[in-house]
Amino acid sequence: MKSILRFAVSVILMLSVSLLQAQKEMVDTAAFQKIRMAELNSSQIPMLAHYITDVSGSRLTNSPGYIRAGKWAIETMKKWGLQNAGFEPWGEYGRGWDVEEFNISMKLPYTGYILGYPLPWSANTNGEIRATVYEILDTQIRDSVWMEKHKDEIRGKIIFLTTANDKHEDDFKPFSTRYTDSELVNMPNLYLINNKQLKFFMSLIIPVQRGKMQLKEFGALAVINSRGGNRDGTVTVQNRAGYKTNSPVLLPEAAISAEDGFKIKRLIASGQPVELALNIKGKFYSDDTKGYNVIAEIPGTDPKLKDQVVMLGGHLDSWNAGTGATDNGAGSVIMMEVVRLLDSLHLKPKRTIRIALWSGEEQGVLGSYNYVKNHFGNGETGMLKPEQAKISAYFNLDNGSGKIRGIYAQGDTLIKPIFEQWMEPFADLGAKTVTLSSTGSTDHESFLWASIPGFQFIQDPLDYESKTHHTNMDVYDYLQIDDMKQAAIIVASFVYQASIRPDLLPRKKPVKEVFAFEGL
Repeated sequence: MKSILRFAVSVILMLSVSLLQAQKEMVDTAAFQKIRMAELNSSQIPMLAHYITDVSGSRLTNSPGYIRAGKWAIETMKKWGLQNAGFEPWGEYGRGWDVEEFNISMKLPYTGYILGYPLPWSANTNGEIRATVYEILDTQIRDSVWMEKHKDEIRGKIIFLTTANDKHEDDFKPFSTRYTDSELVNMPNLYLINNKQLKFFMSLIIPVQRGKMQLKEFGALAVINSRGGNRDGTVTVQNRAGYKTNSPVLLPEAAISAEDGFKIKRLIASGQPVELALNIKGKFYSDDTKGYNVIAEIPGTDPKLKDQVVMLGGHLDSWNAGTGATDNGAGSVIMMEVVRLLDSLHLKPKRTIRIALWSGEEQGVLGSYNYVKNHFGNGETGMLKPEQAKISAYFNLDNGSGKIRGIYAQGDTLIKPIFEQWMEPFADLGAKTVTLSSTGSTDHESFLWASIPGFQFIQDPLDYESKTHHTNMDVYDYLQIDDMKQAAIIVASFVYQASIRPDLLPRKKPVKEVFAFEGL
């Protein structure tokens, strides 16, 4: 009897060992080390970042800067030896836009400078206009009855849209931060927006747009706005409407600095007439209204696995006041550096590695959302295409230029232990965390929607949210180049490991909601 028990115990132990071995990943640490040494010794990140930001300029989708950056990226990746590099149309987008002339200044109560920028897709002033400023609260512009009552005061004015409780951000609060170990251990869900929240957001925006139509109807000349939370000349410049070919034509509109906005508010409050001069001349581009992503590939080398794909990417489009350095030139640069590294080291991935630089992300992940629908199927209906079964994972980078500190497993308990083994070699680079928490509001969500594993890396926040995100400060000088090199090492290693893994990465149920919307 004892011998039978001993035999049973030995079998159980053997099965347990086999199970553990089956769960253990065969991590190619030698390849990881080659990637690390190549990046640290011969990184091309400074050059890539210069061309995507300084040389290409701002990159509104379908605008000249986006086309310049896309063409340069395509030609660069072709020179490296990547295959099938080119623009790929994803569907109808709308109009591009670029500024040709802009100026704003104060004329009364004295001549003074104003720091400002035109909103993308703004209407033109048709020469310089000069008019008195009339302040309207954001609650008032949503109130059509109030607007009707004050239409005579609105006529002939430059409207200053403001908020009652706007205040300057604390100057003692640091702009740039890194995650502490305790913060990484307790990473919360980040940037998650569901359809219910999105509808609430839209319920606030749509009445403002209607109010702006009323302003035009009542004879206002232009609109200016500022965000009091910004400081030190940081100006947030974005627009949620205007790119569609059938978008209503609103008034010319510009954003100004918080400091200038507060000065104007104080002057108006003390009874001083404020008069501004404003000139906006922009150009719309509507010859081709389709949207285009940039795509390129490193072909797989395994006869049985080369038809399978590992994808990586970030969005190439940006807003117009800066040069889109941290949002998301950094992600695009790092992903380009990743494919350059993998191709130059001749590591021979078994699966095909495909890079995508997306357009239309700022309008609601339109480029990736439609790419997924075109290639992999519809997550809402569950009607999936054959290609969907051949993609292992998508890796995204879109939270500035901070170093990678880990990765979001998006609640996937099967993925977490796999990524923990992949991440282990990078503990000395500060990357240790694999969290079950989720992050959203960028292109990996489009893949989750179609039941494809999609992941975003955890990055040190630096000054992404406090200074550069969608502002005039989003320029090359705020890139942390050494952090980007570290990120390239880790992303390249993860992408390569996924490309040589015996099996596709495990999948969980599809996400039914995706942060994709068609603007206003």
